[in-house]
Amino acid sequence: MPGVQLSSGVQRLSPEPPEELPTRENLLLAAAYVSDAQYNRNVPFQTSPQAIRLYCLYNHWTTRVATYFFICVDLSLALFEEPALFPLPFVATALVEVLCLAVFSARLVHFAKVTPQMVFWKDTKNICIVVTIMVTLIDLIIYGSLEAVRIHSVRWTRALRPVFLINFPESRQIRRAFRSIRNTLPDILYVFLLFLFSVLMFSLMALKLFGDRRLKTVEGAPYFTNLLEIAFELYVLVTTANNPDIMMPAYNFSWWYSLYFITYIIINTYIFMSVFLAVVYNNYRKHLKNEIRTLAHLKRYKMIEAFDILKVKVGTAFVVKEAMWRQLAKAVAPDISSSHLELLLRISDDRQQGFVDKMNFLRLADLLNIQVVTVNLRRHPLGAWMPQVYQSSPSLWVQRVVRHRAFVWVYDIIILINAVFIALDEKHPFISYAEWLFLALYIIEILLKLYTYEPGAYFGRKQFWNWFDMLIIIAALVATMANATIQSAKKYNSRQILDIVLILRILRLLRVIISIERFRVIVTTLINIGPTMLTFGGLVFVVYYAFAVIGMELFHGKVQFFDPNITSPDALVCGNPALKGSAFARDRYCKNNFNDLASSFIVLMELTVVNQWHVLAGGFALVTHQVAKLYFILFHIVVVILIVNIFIAFILEAFFVAYSLGKSEIETAIEKKIQELGVGIQEEDMQDWKLTGDTGARDSSFGGNDGDNRAEASKGLYFRIASKKYRTVDALLQRMFESEITPNDEGPSLEEILNFSPSDIYPKNPSFENSA
Repeated sequence: MPGVQLSSGVQRLSPEPPEELPTRENLLLAAAYVSDAQYNRNVPFQTSPQAIRLYCLYNHWTTRVATYFFICVDLSLALFEEPALFPLPFVATALVEVLCLAVFSARLVHFAKVTPQMVFWKDTKNICIVVTIMVTLIDLIIYGSLEAVRIHSVRWTRALRPVFLINFPESRQIRRAFRSIRNTLPDILYVFLLFLFSVLMFSLMALKLFGDRRLKTVEGAPYFTNLLEIAFELYVLVTTANNPDIMMPAYNFSWWYSLYFITYIIINTYIFMSVFLAVVYNNYRKHLKNEIRTLAHLKRYKMIEAFDILKVKVGTAFVVKEAMWRQLAKAVAPDISSSHLELLLRISDDRQQGFVDKMNFLRLADLLNIQVVTVNLRRHPLGAWMPQVYQSSPSLWVQRVVRHRAFVWVYDIIILINAVFIALDEKHPFISYAEWLFLALYIIEILLKLYTYEPGAYFGRKQFWNWFDMLIIIAALVATMANATIQSAKKYNSRQILDIVLILRILRLLRVIISIERFRVIVTTLINIGPTMLTFGGLVFVVYYAFAVIGMELFHGKVQFFDPNITSPDALVCGNPALKGSAFARDRYCKNNFNDLASSFIVLMELTVVNQWHVLAGGFALVTHQVAKLYFILFHIVVVILIVNIFIAFILEAFFVAYSLGKSEIETAIEKKIQELGVGIQEEDMQDWKLTGDTGARDSSFGGNDGDNRAEASKGLYFRIASKKYRTVDALLQRMFESEITPNDEGPSLEEILNFSPSDIYPKNPSFENSA
């Protein structure tokens, strides 16, 4: 296909008349651009027909799932390799790893086939994958050869396995998080150096103040006589893990010395740690907004490219014909139903002119991203079976009572009273009988709701809180019946069953979340940002995995766990005489070891919490060397100071956005068109109708007039926007930047987009006006 090669490797089509190009090739290329815009992919690909087909296959969900499957298999090998949780022969694990590397190589070759060579070899993530595959194979050969002659060596490339999780294009969210860390490092480095300078200054002060006082610690060791030990203890004090133990010898000598420690904590714990958070938060937001701005312009660029490929001239304007628009939408979203497609076409071609103009065409990716559910109206079964009884005055009165807010308030009070009874002695007969009364009231509540609301709608796929309510009541029924059975049995010794019963009874109190609207908003917000939080879960997993593998190589076998009932000398020192008399052995931390991957992850989690982390560091330093403390300090810097602060910054930003986010302009346009066509249904009506949750259940011709009543319209389908659509901080920021782009703005060139800088967002000379 003729075109001009751009610096990024994407070919822009030559300005030839679209009619002269093969229609099918045009459609595939335009669909690739729209799909990239829909999922915010930034992958430069070649535009030849073969490359486009390979690119579609590369982005197919089956190939992505297969890639992630082999990444998980590769990472899980650490469970079966020495030191192993489930030991397997080296040959078995080596063959599996070679298979995984072969799959990764095939995936990389596939990517190289669709990407221009110059772009492929300039991409850092591709180089990282190639180098990791090569060094892993070399390490396997060397390690296997040494094992064959019974020489033990170190599998150092195991710590590089997360490279595959980070650097494949599918993991762009995790890469973005790592870029946030990388972009934050230059600014945080100066704060960190100043922080270290402060710690060293206070260490010298401590050496001069206490070094010649001949003070002793609780264990009888000299107090503050070694500068490196002082620096380590004061670093630990920043995390408050050894407070106030580290201060007590000096404080016991003279209370004036407490001023030294109070001053140190104020400066280093409260001021410097707050500055760390402020710097990380500020840089995170700055670089995130720059990346989102880049994505917003790339999205517009790709949609313009798709429009230029399919456009034809009608009158004086370029448009996309309706037939071609339908084919494009079906190519991008093959599973879309004809009724959903018709709805989107009515929004894009509002005047029904038979074509879609440029401004409406550019919204196609956003339209496909909006979750629209189809509602097939169905009245309450009782209303169909015995309408006279169900529509009678007593029946309508019951339905009004159940729908009234007072009904919810009454059951809120019942739940609170039930909480008091659960806290009382359950062996008392009155308390036991009261449990049956509360259970009966909860069952009556559910029956009344099922009588009032259509059962299919009440237990629809999107009615999470109703399902939650029912499961809690079933749990209460099971707990009460099981408790009665246990008490009636003369001989019963299963404490585990009784624990489950008690937990199920206490879970009944969670119904408060359903009743109080603000609780529901907060929990729903947390659920909405949950998928995005998994990005940082992946980031933490990558760091944990690398530190766990390194920790196993350094410390495995140095600490052993013995059954608590064993009182042998080895058990008292965790199998290592070097721990005799140490806080590590005295606190029985023997199970906190690096003898397998699972135990290593638990130790790292304890280090993240920071309480007693200096005891863990001191224990492993005793069984190896004092230099081992650097491993634990480095972990604290990377995880607690960097990643945790970035995670806090993300949670703050995401929660504020999700807590207050409204509908986008695209969602509003869809809802408006749904109502104009007379096929809309409101959220409050959903309790009385059945939600199918399937946009392909039936097709609607949209043939009715806007004035048709509900009874006539019920013969077709109804639509609504999903009430709790998944939203992210990225989505809001991208919407913000897209709102600043005028519909007719062609935007900057691709090279300019890819070279956006965070400094471009902010004014050179900030003032109150431009800052606001």
